[in-house]
Amino acid sequence: MAWGVIIGTFLSRTGFFMTLPFLGIYLGKVKGIDPAIVGSILALSLLVGTISSFAGGALSDRLGRYPVMITAMGAWSIVLIGYVFATETWMFFVLSACNGLFRNVFEPTARALLADVTTDDQRAAVFNARYFAINLGGAIGPLIGLQLGAGSTSLLPFIVTAIIFAVYAAVLVVFMVMFKEQWKKDVAADPVTMNQMARIVFTDKVFLYLLLGNLFVAGAYSHLDTTLSQYIGHDRIEAYSFLFVVNTISVLALQYPLAKFMKRYSSMTALKLGCLLFGLGLFGFGLFTNLFWLSVSMVVFTIGEILCFVVGDILIGEIAPQHLRGAYYGASGFAFLGQSVCAWIGGVLLQVLGFGQGPLIFAILMLLTFIALPFYQRGQHLWEQRQHQKKSCEKSSQVMI
Repeated sequence: MAWGVIIGTFLSRTGFFMTLPFLGIYLGKVKGIDPAIVGSILALSLLVGTISSFAGGALSDRLGRYPVMITAMGAWSIVLIGYVFATETWMFFVLSACNGLFRNVFEPTARALLADVTTDDQRAAVFNARYFAINLGGAIGPLIGLQLGAGSTSLLPFIVTAIIFAVYAAVLVVFMVMFKEQWKKDVAADPVTMNQMARIVFTDKVFLYLLLGNLFVAGAYSHLDTTLSQYIGHDRIEAYSFLFVVNTISVLALQYPLAKFMKRYSSMTALKLGCLLFGLGLFGFGLFTNLFWLSVSMVVFTIGEILCFVVGDILIGEIAPQHLRGAYYGASGFAFLGQSVCAWIGGVLLQVLGFGQGPLIFAILMLLTFIALPFYQRGQHLWEQRQHQKKSCEKSSQVMI
């Protein structure tokens, strides 16, 4: 079941990257929409997605993973077809909002399902495979999209992506029928209300410290597409394109060796190391101008990315009670508010200090990233306390028996 979800993730992400990264170009170049409005359309997707993430995950805890995933993927397919027929600006606002909604209802539910169907010792391998599938789709999707005419007047990328999403929804229906007894068993007979879920999730101190740390880590990652693209891309677009390729290749090449190496350490230790490398990689972007050292900085940055994002998903699966995993994964989406804030901070620093102050600008961004470390440290302390108490209770129960 897990591998079916991972293969579906690869196909859906390939379709996603075939189309949606070129949406801004399509709206501006083909539809003639003003750049500021295009930015608002794209931003609306991120905003709606962040807000709806918790609701999507929580719904899957109440209704079951498969019904929510099938509905979201089927509706997402219709949204892609909507882009083919949309002619007015307001339609693109609606479609963008729906795009963010259904994507962020689907994503935490899929992650929760993977955590449900894997044992503790399998979880790291499965989530690493998922992240590998996402990045492989991210590498292949844009190339296929360009061949199909993405960003031009061609509507074929939207149609092909819609078909991929619809097929994935159909495959999930088959899975739901095949594993009917299992997913119905996982739905609580007396389901927790949304208010109760929110109260449980947001009073879990271990999770809250993880979430606060992730705000700054997600913010650090946002600089790859925003601050760095402006800083290097404004006069060295080829260098920025090359660094983006280095990032993709590094993810694909280093993910599994890193996963094997980090088995020796706890998840929280891996998160702290990832945060440290994220910050050092950022500082390297401002410190160096030579392409070789910029590439080294990108490799360091990418190792931080792999550790933080893969290990973060695994850790949430460990922290969350099984019947609330959807809510926990959904709530983790709030960390992406850090992307919006930090991308804005990066732009402000470039405007105020100027492009000639790279070392200072990226040193500030590095220090912002390191703010995550005390939150992770505190979360690790509380998590170890919880684990110790759990083991003590288990020992006491065995003695009584």
